[in-house]
Amino acid sequence: MPMSRIGRKPIPVPPGVKVSWQNHVFNAEGPKGKLTLAVHPSISLNISEKTIQVQPLHSDRKTRALHGLSRTLISNAVTGVSSGFVKKLEIHGVGFKAAVKGKMLTLNLGFSHPINYEIPEGITITVTDAQGKKVSEGTFLTVEGCNKETVGAVAAKIRSYYPPEPYKGKGIRYSGEQIRRKEGKTAQSK
Repeated sequence: MPMSRIGRKPIPVPPGVKVSWQNHVFNAEGPKGKLTLAVHPSISLNISEKTIQVQPLHSDRKTRALHGLSRTLISNAVTGVSSGFVKKLEIHGVGFKAAVKGKMLTLNLGFSHPINYEIPEGITITVTDAQGKKVSEGTFLTVEGCNKETVGAVAAKIRSYYPPEPYKGKGIRYSGEQIRRKEGKTAQSK
């Protein structure tokens, strides 16, 4: 039976992480939090002390497709509860800044009003300066959490309020993201 190369890899369980699997529900608990994941009924897990092995129960096309996906989702859950996931954002523009008060992120992006974004449960957003020191107002954001999907969705939502524009480069971008710049219009001489 052909199997997924990704699905065949065993998932290492770091020390301090507790994992369990019953009734097609996978649970992982660690220092960064607790995650629960529904596993498709055609996928089986073998949990030993230091590894998790994901195995398909059938050889049909759908099960083969779910094999690698299930292994990756379970691996992300184990990594999330042990070390967590981080996305970094940078705000570029004169007068553009961000501040966090309680569970509310306030973005000043040159609009007539500040944008207030309520931080979801399980996500931590910190505002830092260029050296990485925590400050009350700044232009560097760090989004942290144990669920990879939620961290990515929150970072994408914040970026969507003012995506980087190609002429001056103003806006919110991921750390290290390259923006394709365009030349502005130039006056033609006769």
